[in-house]
Amino acid sequence: MFGVAVLGYGVVGSGVVEVIDKNFDRVAQSAAREIRVKYIVDLRDFPDSIYKELFVKDFAIIEADPEVRVVVETIGGVGAAYEFTRRSLLAGKSVVTSNKELVATRGWELLQIAKEKDVNYLFEASVGGGIPILRPITQCLAANRINEIYGILNGTTNYILTSMIKHGASFEDALKQAQANGYAEQNPTSDIEGIDACRKICILADLCFGRNMDPDWVKTVGISAVTPVDIHYADGAGYKIKLLGRAVSLQDGTKATAYVAPHLVREDNLLASVDGVMNGIVVRGNAIGDVMFYGAGAGKLPTASAVVADIIDAAKHDGARKYIGWDEGSRDTFFDSALLESRWYIRAQVTAAVARSAFGDVQILGGTDGETAFITSSMGKNTLDSTLESVTALTVFRVLG
Repeated sequence: MFGVAVLGYGVVGSGVVEVIDKNFDRVAQSAAREIRVKYIVDLRDFPDSIYKELFVKDFAIIEADPEVRVVVETIGGVGAAYEFTRRSLLAGKSVVTSNKELVATRGWELLQIAKEKDVNYLFEASVGGGIPILRPITQCLAANRINEIYGILNGTTNYILTSMIKHGASFEDALKQAQANGYAEQNPTSDIEGIDACRKICILADLCFGRNMDPDWVKTVGISAVTPVDIHYADGAGYKIKLLGRAVSLQDGTKATAYVAPHLVREDNLLASVDGVMNGIVVRGNAIGDVMFYGAGAGKLPTASAVVADIIDAAKHDGARKYIGWDEGSRDTFFDSALLESRWYIRAQVTAAVARSAFGDVQILGGTDGETAFITSSMGKNTLDSTLESVTALTVFRVLG
């Protein structure tokens, strides 16, 4: 028996059990063996579940059972999830996860254990939910030097911004709507402040550039300060505001950087049409050019689909480890994203004439009562800051990339 143990019976965990059960024949055909869920670990009781006979509370049972070849971690966080993942790998079991926080912060360490024990640590669902992105990067695009990867990595913030753009909602009202529809948590901080997108862009950068990138190094700005006024100015000039995660490597590959921030995206850019809870990710390779991946970035069954695909992959590579990983990173291989040049959206208490005088070639988006919104020419963040400081009595309301 090729047994699977699922840790955590929440949204994703229950989805994984459902997909394996519902698509049993298809999964078996793809894996060339029957795959069955043998245990579900959760501290809660589920007496009415059709899978109630599978529930256990003691992880040691899974750890000691040789029939359990894959452990699926859907607990989340870096507490019990880290401990159970580490123990599973040390026990010679492959681990599949959707836990982007754990992969982003402890992934390099866990991959080293997997390598030592000749098992697999797989995490396709940790970045794009149901969107295949990690496997294409490591396999289909393996012949490319990837210079840049960027995109909409968080469905909650994209839903909120879409509501503000299409329906004129305030940020607060759009957030409440997202919570009412189940797209945002009651505590939405991780999403709206860009933390979730930061973890995802770090995982993408790790794989694309081959070195660990610590989320603590990555400058992260969320969407909580974006207002309908900014949406209005951007829309009137043919732009959409989107929260993007972006990672860039130097041409010689010696250093890389990443950041998360709201951007003005031109309406003719494919990412501008990525609305609602959908995600869109662009990979730029030196041979293939730009490739875009689009789809549902979250949700019970889309995420479970990606997790089960990893289980199938682990089954196919049982006893024959699949290479996936990256080298240890350091501050020496990371450069400050402020050195990247970009055009900047500025909304400030300033006249258009003063804006042109200070910044030179600017695109005026509009203004009223002494307030002006404009887009600068391309410049680094340090140049932007010094220019803003040089303008006397300037009140800045918003700066976006």
